[in-house]
Amino acid sequence: MVKSILAITMNPSVDISYPLKTLHLNTVNRVNDVAKTAGGKGLNVARVLHQLNSPVIASGVLGGTIGEFIEKQLDETGIRHEFMAIDQESRNCIAILHDDMQQTEILEKGPILNSNDETKFLVHFEKQLENIAVVTISGSLPEGLSKRLYAQMIEISSSKGIPVLLDSSGETLKASLTGDKKPFLIKPNQEEIAQLIQQPIKDLTHLKQILTDNQLFSGVEWIVVSLGADGALVKHGTQCYRLTIPKIDVVNPVGSGDSTVAGLASAISKKASDIEIMTTGMATGMLNTIEKQTGFINTNLFTEYYEKVLIKKIN
Repeated sequence: MVKSILAITMNPSVDISYPLKTLHLNTVNRVNDVAKTAGGKGLNVARVLHQLNSPVIASGVLGGTIGEFIEKQLDETGIRHEFMAIDQESRNCIAILHDDMQQTEILEKGPILNSNDETKFLVHFEKQLENIAVVTISGSLPEGLSKRLYAQMIEISSSKGIPVLLDSSGETLKASLTGDKKPFLIKPNQEEIAQLIQQPIKDLTHLKQILTDNQLFSGVEWIVVSLGADGALVKHGTQCYRLTIPKIDVVNPVGSGDSTVAGLASAISKKASDIEIMTTGMATGMLNTIEKQTGFINTNLFTEYYEKVLIKKIN
């Protein structure tokens, strides 16, 4: 039996997009074109994995009518899901697109959970790990859950020999890097690393030194540092790589990091070579930026963009 990738989203949402030519305050704004999407970083990962024909299961916690909407949309897309049900409503996240590409966001906090919910979820999570090749964990936690939850999930996965790709930041990332078991891969940007070490990053040479010398990153097999349009700096084991990408016409950059995680997870699940893993991740990230829809890639263009990625070893 082919093993699946388990894509975790602990605080999913319905993402609602309201496009307006002009946003008028203190009055009525009428919207003709409304888009409602099952949202959350891990759901973007799951969508792109599905488009890559990599077997994937979406998981996390869901509740209420919003949770039902998310599950219905995943069913319509053909994405398998095994969320733990909660007795609270999942959240909406509203983006108002207005006045020449300005974006105003209204983000609901979401459910407030507790230690009992956390214990139940860890049992739910461990049961899901049968026949799983890779776990991806993306995004933030609902209020009330421990900042160590991801670290606990990494420990459970590691005990079963399953690699975890973690795309988080702040206290949850720090807790995961100081736990008994390290994530197999992390994908921070430079600002998130600077926050972790509490000092600014001067340049790429300084960044490479931090990844190599700082004990916080010791034992992490893969570190993929996004540099936006400049590509990425990647450390695998003791070897560092500089990845560069061509200038592309960006339509929507939102979800590109999630698409990168999906590409990395897909290649790692297939036990691909280092070069294939890095190139696949960068290609899927680029493909997302040229599409209007978040968490979507045109797989017909995959080979073209795969060949655009340049990788150079750096000492």
